[in-house]
Amino acid sequence: MDYAMEASSVPIEHKFEPYDDNGGTSLAVAGKDFCIVASDTRQSTGYSINSRFSPKSYKLSETSVIAMNGFHADGLTLKKVLDQKLKWYKFSHEKDMSVTAVAQMLSITLYQKRFFPYYSFCIVGGVDEAGKGAVYCYDAIGSFERESYRASGSASALIQPFLDNQVGKKNQTNRTFGDMELDEAIKIVKDAFTSATERDIYTGDNLQIFIIRKDQPVEVQVHELKRD
Repeated sequence: MDYAMEASSVPIEHKFEPYDDNGGTSLAVAGKDFCIVASDTRQSTGYSINSRFSPKSYKLSETSVIAMNGFHADGLTLKKVLDQKLKWYKFSHEKDMSVTAVAQMLSITLYQKRFFPYYSFCIVGGVDEAGKGAVYCYDAIGSFERESYRASGSASALIQPFLDNQVGKKNQTNRTFGDMELDEAIKIVKDAFTSATERDIYTGDNLQIFIIRKDQPVEVQVHELKRD
């Protein structure tokens, strides 16, 4: 028997994998007159770190910031698409799009790609027309809802219960959810990421915190996290 001929006749599978998960974590917290969007800057593939400063959060306007987890390349492409739509809107209406309109636009943009989705799990945070903080959380094909706080990404299972307790006041005796002050919210965000980096290898290096307030420029803070 000719084993060379037999081996060459075996079908060879050629697999194409268009997606990757580049790790990292994001969260957003809405207050009575502000919103915080925060994410780490580590980008990884498996056990390899591709970059120690690869942002996952981006300012869309002075009232809205987006955070994206999943496949970094899809996130960059989605950001370019959103920037173009925001420019078209401003040229047509001579004003910036509100965070409520941005949330709806993002939902439509994701749903239009539902048959070959952006592998990007988004959170939009900002302040609405009344000046109140708003957080919108999405799946990959555009289903979304408005919430008061949300975590997404590789350490979301660690951070979300912490937010439920510290922000939502769940499982606390004689305490109910209420709007917190900005300083307290920033402290909780820092504590959440400090804890997550101890337990999740895909989260670390640096923490970017975007602070959105009505009639004020978006403020960005950068803090160091664990690098190992």
